[in-house]
Amino acid sequence: MKTSRQIYCQYLLSSQINYTCTNLADHTEGLDHTSVYRYLKGEDLRPALVWERVKELIVQTQDGYLLFDDTVLDKSYSFEIDGVRRQYSGNAHGVGTGIGIVNLVYYNAACDQFWIIDYRLFDPQRDGKTKLDHLNDMLDVVYARGIRFRTVLMDTWYATTHTRTRLIKEEKIFYCPLKKNRLVDESKGARAYQSIDSLAWTPTEEQMGKTVKVKGFAQATYLKLFRVVVSPDRTDYIVTNDMTQSDTTDAQQERGHRWKVEQFHREEKQLTGIGDCECRINRSQRNHLCCAMLVWVCLKNLAYETGQTVYQLKHGLLSDYLRQQLRGPTIAFS
Repeated sequence: MKTSRQIYCQYLLSSQINYTCTNLADHTEGLDHTSVYRYLKGEDLRPALVWERVKELIVQTQDGYLLFDDTVLDKSYSFEIDGVRRQYSGNAHGVGTGIGIVNLVYYNAACDQFWIIDYRLFDPQRDGKTKLDHLNDMLDVVYARGIRFRTVLMDTWYATTHTRTRLIKEEKIFYCPLKKNRLVDESKGARAYQSIDSLAWTPTEEQMGKTVKVKGFAQATYLKLFRVVVSPDRTDYIVTNDMTQSDTTDAQQERGHRWKVEQFHREEKQLTGIGDCECRINRSQRNHLCCAMLVWVCLKNLAYETGQTVYQLKHGLLSDYLRQQLRGPTIAFS
């Protein structure tokens, strides 16, 4: 028997804790583990394959959101795998060893559903591209595919002057955080730039935000800045080019939609085995990644259709197994 995409994806969908090639071979009659290795090494699965599947499922809207963020697949003990490098991991809150992925998620707030529509491996030693390069590449692809959206949400890492200037020129809305040491001017040139955390806020500005010019932007470019007190020890600053936004709570809610991409990261890591491939060849890792993405798409679509969560669907397989064993145990207690 030869390994196929159907066999491999079904394995990732069905397996609960072990996602290795040898485990697949051990549980498939007539399949040798070398066949699985050859499949992962010989295929050429790319991100466009995920879009080919998702475009049949996605519910687009003119008010759609694009969510950009990256995640790191932990490979702390896998230094010999191609593409593994030291990089910052938000999950570890520090520098770790792993494979970086820049993801693009589409979110429809009206139906509260989201889909992965593109991704890129962060591997600068192979292609020389930064995370910002990948963001811009994926934005280009979004326009080429005619995907409808209005708002872009991203973290501080991607919220550069160049990225936000591009979105302004393309007449798209963005909401993103600003670091407290970022220099802004609220006086329209009457005073020098000052750091955000040194700004004075009136009660009205606390509620409605204030208009500022961020240093580095064109002279006539003004943005709306909001101050959000999260806790006594933490204050966030949100900036947007939506000058009609006049409510801090609404701005915080718009910004909060970005957590859908964090939900995606959690689900794909916990349910698809995306970070558990032990193959050393870069092409094998990339093919495994693509298959794991396809498995998440399958799970998520079924979850939307049945009104369940992806966790209920995946863990329900264990419930079925337990019922079966209680009816006719393989190992009987005596």
